[in-house]
Amino acid sequence: MALSEKQLIQIKDHLDNCKNPLFFFDDDQDGLCSFLQFYRYKKEGKGSIVKTTPKVDSFFLKKVEEYNPDKIFILDMAIVEQDFLDEVKVPVVWIDHHGPFERHKVHYFNPRVSNQKDNHPTSYLCYQVLKQDKWIAALGCVADWFLPPFIEEFKKEYPDLVDYDFKSPGDIIYNTKLGDLIRIFSFVLKGRTTDVMKSIKTLTRIESPYEILNNETSQGKFINKRFNEINKMFLPLQKEVLSVLKKSDEKLAVYIYRDDSTSFTSDLGNEAIYRNPEKIILIGRERSGQMKCSLRSTEVILPPLVEKALIGLSGYGGGHEHACGLNVAKEDFDEFVKRLREMI
Repeated sequence: MALSEKQLIQIKDHLDNCKNPLFFFDDDQDGLCSFLQFYRYKKEGKGSIVKTTPKVDSFFLKKVEEYNPDKIFILDMAIVEQDFLDEVKVPVVWIDHHGPFERHKVHYFNPRVSNQKDNHPTSYLCYQVLKQDKWIAALGCVADWFLPPFIEEFKKEYPDLVDYDFKSPGDIIYNTKLGDLIRIFSFVLKGRTTDVMKSIKTLTRIESPYEILNNETSQGKFINKRFNEINKMFLPLQKEVLSVLKKSDEKLAVYIYRDDSTSFTSDLGNEAIYRNPEKIILIGRERSGQMKCSLRSTEVILPPLVEKALIGLSGYGGGHEHACGLNVAKEDFDEFVKRLREMI
């Protein structure tokens, strides 16, 4: 069920009873699709993507002061710090599927509060509230490696978008047109925040997935142009990563690259684990003395291993059972990998 009917009604009431909302959302497809559904319904307010950190803390109070909203919605963010909630003077609605965490001064909606194993993504929860923009909700869910309960219904409405006999989200992501859209949504979130926000603003005005897939409108052409710019950087990396990992006979396969501008660790990690399901995949990017990594597995529960491997080291990490993000200081990275190998 994810959230209860009462909770869904409460969220919709929060959305209906504000005039100038501020939406903070995670910088992946699930976060983006959650925001798009709420904004396209409300047609008011402002979106603010959270790119610099995996949490909403006092740093974001400047955004609140600048925009002066009458309500704040936080979508698909794993951590919201109490210091932020204490300082904010308007109601905060936090919808998420990580954690859960204990906080006060917030309206917190998370299916994991009642069922720790519930992994319905935030874009699915938003769809349950509004029941519109099904293609956007489906995109966000599948991108988060979750097959929503309405997937067969979606397939009937958009038969050409999912024309593959799928058994897993990866089958859709890497073999269908919906998968093409998933990559497009991922890539337009990369780069400078000003460029990203232009893409997001354009996506709020797109009514059909075919505007993008078929270059049918000026909005669709703009999104494709941005995607192609990013994709040129991605393709050589993708080829090299898949080649290196295929040849690796290690249970934990590690690939590190250096890039100061664009992160592809999550995209590379997801495709690598789909094509090498027997391995545990660690993709890292060296930037500013930090190793920013994505860790993937189909079987091993990862967060406890990450937490244990980081003890005494400079770094942090966490996430879902089979998909984690982590940052480790460059000088501690070899020790982290060594500990991880030993535990595996």
